[in-house]
Amino acid sequence: MRRLLCGVLLLPLLAWAAPDVRVQNRLVPDTGVMVGATLTMEVDLLVDTWFTAAPVLAPLNLPGSVVTPPSGEAQHLNEKLDGKAFYGLRYTYQITPQAAQQFDIPALQFQVQPGQGDGPVTVSSQPLSFVAKALAGAKAGDKHPLVARKVTLSQQVQHSHDPLRVGDSITRTVTVEAEGAQAMLIPPLAFAEIDGLKRYVQPPKVTPLSDGRGGTRGGRREDSVTYVVAKAGAYNLPAITLDWWDASTGEAHSASVDKLTFDAAEGTYTAPFSITQDLRDLGQKAHVRLAGHWLLALTVVMLAAGLIYFGRPWAQAAREWFRRWRAERHSAWLASPEFARQLAREQLSARPPQLGALYLWVRRSTGLRTLAQICAQSPDNNVNPSLDLLKIRYGTAVSTEDEAAPLIQALEALQPQLTPVKASTARHGLKSLNP
Repeated sequence: MRRLLCGVLLLPLLAWAAPDVRVQNRLVPDTGVMVGATLTMEVDLLVDTWFTAAPVLAPLNLPGSVVTPPSGEAQHLNEKLDGKAFYGLRYTYQITPQAAQQFDIPALQFQVQPGQGDGPVTVSSQPLSFVAKALAGAKAGDKHPLVARKVTLSQQVQHSHDPLRVGDSITRTVTVEAEGAQAMLIPPLAFAEIDGLKRYVQPPKVTPLSDGRGGTRGGRREDSVTYVVAKAGAYNLPAITLDWWDASTGEAHSASVDKLTFDAAEGTYTAPFSITQDLRDLGQKAHVRLAGHWLLALTVVMLAAGLIYFGRPWAQAAREWFRRWRAERHSAWLASPEFARQLAREQLSARPPQLGALYLWVRRSTGLRTLAQICAQSPDNNVNPSLDLLKIRYGTAVSTEDEAAPLIQALEALQPQLTPVKASTARHGLKSLNP
């Protein structure tokens, strides 16, 4: 009893650990088909959880038939099997037998990745078989007869000009829609060659007919031809007929489009303007005349442009020389006695006055290094009282704003009387600590 109770309690855990994966396959129709008809094999991959990745589909090879594997789209399913809800994907294989015989479809391996599983799960489909019957009433030359549930033909006509003339063209497009047949098995249409017309057949366009649920319900083929009128006359493009057989009953049918008739007139294509006359006018009458002053102005502009283009290196060199000349002039001005004299006046007028520029001016003007030497050379005794103001600046007395004025006036009067000292007699070496 205890073991039975443990087993009952473990059943939900086992079901959670191992998702249920199932596969179902069937043939539609399952009663067999005729040669050239298309049947489908539907494969349903079902899980009781969900898909974590797209299933890996098995290839199908059937000698003696044309097989189209499923596309990337699939039909979504929600089914209930054995009282359990399943979520699934339906894939469709299209099979068209080309010979009257029995076809055996082996078991196919499909890989599914269900949610809450330990990894991919491989499931096998059931083997199936069907018999392809010979098509009654088919012509001996029809290697690939068209077998479908329904066939529709339509055509479109496009003229390059109305009315048509020699050199114009007419394009005829015929579209075949076959339900229950593969697009690649729809036979091509024959376009007749017409005397007086040049025929240019365009490549066909083949596409499947979608059923809106991830599958196909048939095929579509579009053939197009262009006829170019080589000579004038009345032309007749014959009707186009396509033979096909009903996939259910095997009865022979035919679909066709009407013939086309049109006329082409004489004459060649003419442009909306006269090219010949325009060329004649350009060669004989269209002379370009320029006035003398305009020619001179154009010449001057061209010469100026040439000078600007070829004179750029010289212009850059001249600009660099002017920049260097200005820098040298500025450096010479900063090293001149005049600059030191101007700077000395500004510093002596400041509150408190500064004496650095004064010594710089004296040294640049006379070569002397002390103000005492200046007083010794000056015959004017009024200079000494002015120079005594310097002692007041470095003494304990309090200075006023007008004390620098006598010194500035004395220096202005003293400048013409100073005798420059030669560089060879000037003292060199360290300055006194407290001059």
